[in-house]
Amino acid sequence: MKESADFKTLCVHAGQLKDEQYGGSISPLYMSSSYAFNDVEINQYPRYFNTPNQRGLAQKIAALEGAEAGMIFGSGMAAISTALLSHLKSGDHVVFQDDLYGGTRNFIKHEFPKYGIQYSFTSGIKASDFENEIRDNTQGIYIETPSNPTLKIIDLESISMLAKKAGIWTMIDNTFASPVNQNPIAFGIDVVLHSATKYLGGHSDICAGAVLGSQATIDRVFDSAKNFGGSLSDYTVWLLERSIKTLFLRVQAQNQNAQLLAEFLNSQDWVAKVYYPGLPQHPDHEIAKKQMKGFGGMLTFDLAPNLDCKQFLLGLKLIKPTMSLAGIESTALSPRLTSHALLTEEERIAQGINSQTIRFSTGIEAIEDLKADLLQSVNQQS
Repeated sequence: MKESADFKTLCVHAGQLKDEQYGGSISPLYMSSSYAFNDVEINQYPRYFNTPNQRGLAQKIAALEGAEAGMIFGSGMAAISTALLSHLKSGDHVVFQDDLYGGTRNFIKHEFPKYGIQYSFTSGIKASDFENEIRDNTQGIYIETPSNPTLKIIDLESISMLAKKAGIWTMIDNTFASPVNQNPIAFGIDVVLHSATKYLGGHSDICAGAVLGSQATIDRVFDSAKNFGGSLSDYTVWLLERSIKTLFLRVQAQNQNAQLLAEFLNSQDWVAKVYYPGLPQHPDHEIAKKQMKGFGGMLTFDLAPNLDCKQFLLGLKLIKPTMSLAGIESTALSPRLTSHALLTEEERIAQGINSQTIRFSTGIEAIEDLKADLLQSVNQQS
């Protein structure tokens, strides 16, 4: 598949394996965990991330992100932890954005001290906030935009320029945006990470992760990954490759629903605040317009103080109050009680997360049905 192919075409055809035996129209599934010895450079083994299906899927996601190469992992955290540990050693320092997925932050706080790795969190999201944290032993900058869950937007180009000036690498968790809406490599970011469980999988039935970057970067990640053992089963690989074929269509529908829903929520007196980069009043709206092709299917809002957050979630009938996100079905949760429960109350407040905060993952349902479900849940408390 030519790199110049349209994104929609890449979703369908990039990395697809050819069925040489029967001529099937989809990638064949190779379930073997043992392959014939051919050459020491291309020995195929599941833990080496190089079975036919693993390689095909990695090529597909790399093509979508405009990367030279990629690797597929058993979960988003397996991808994140392996990417970080393959780039850091004892005595190194890394600068993290303060607003991060709770699992990532917990990994940093609990695992880095065991390895003697130093870290610091920024006080804000501007390039100057990151520059203030750079030390002599700083090796890299790690960001997440849009952030989870308050959807803050970081200027990718300014972070890339800062890192290149300092001679350090950059990593981004691009899960919330998906490759449909944002391609950080085009703005100079070195390593792109995904919880493929989310938009890439898209049907709430797959757990996976991905790391994308230059071939040199992926070679470096592989040197650690083969020891950590976070590979993905070929059956799940095959399912994920199938799911990505509809990625563009799904995310486009979710983008549209999220924009309409954000505008609706912004007009409701039972909503105290709406966080969505597609709204003109979002503080980072102009940055999002510059670097995103769509504003995403994720939005967050704060309920008015008179409403009980837990009752609101349990009162939903169509929208599912479940833990994950980015499926074709709409879901909602309280970050305070779920995704960011491992943070201290002080850390949550610093990120703008309170007891009334609702993180909403917009599905592909009819927008009027979503509005009606939200309203009926609110009316239960009146």
